[in-house]
Amino acid sequence: MDSFMDWFWLMLWWFAFVMYLMVLFHIIGDLFRDRDLNGWWKALWLVALIVLPFLSALVYLIVRGRGMAERQTARMTRTREDTDAYIRATAGGPTAASQITEAKGLYDAGVIDDKEFVALKEKALG
Repeated sequence: MDSFMDWFWLMLWWFAFVMYLMVLFHIIGDLFRDRDLNGWWKALWLVALIVLPFLSALVYLIVRGRGMAERQTARMTRTREDTDAYIRATAGGPTAASQITEAKGLYDAGVIDDKEFVALKEKALG
């Protein structure tokens, strides 16, 4: 490193190389997560990524880029739904017993009558 420009270009090339690796790993991850593509096509894409890495990565992004985005969005949506379901199950939302207890408290306080209490009890039980 004799000058600032040598150092600058080295950093620029390292940045480009790391970005290329990120794109490559994202493509490989998408390739193996795609359930619609059969094994032979996956193997062909992988060989192409090894033999002609820059060209095949560019072609993959052009040809299958929209599908990559749709699969990523679907995967994120599924993950969010699973996480929300887990949180609701773990947090212990209103159970039938707690709903009946709440309805009994309202009934004892005179806020609701017999008919409303029975209706709330039946709703809580299912």
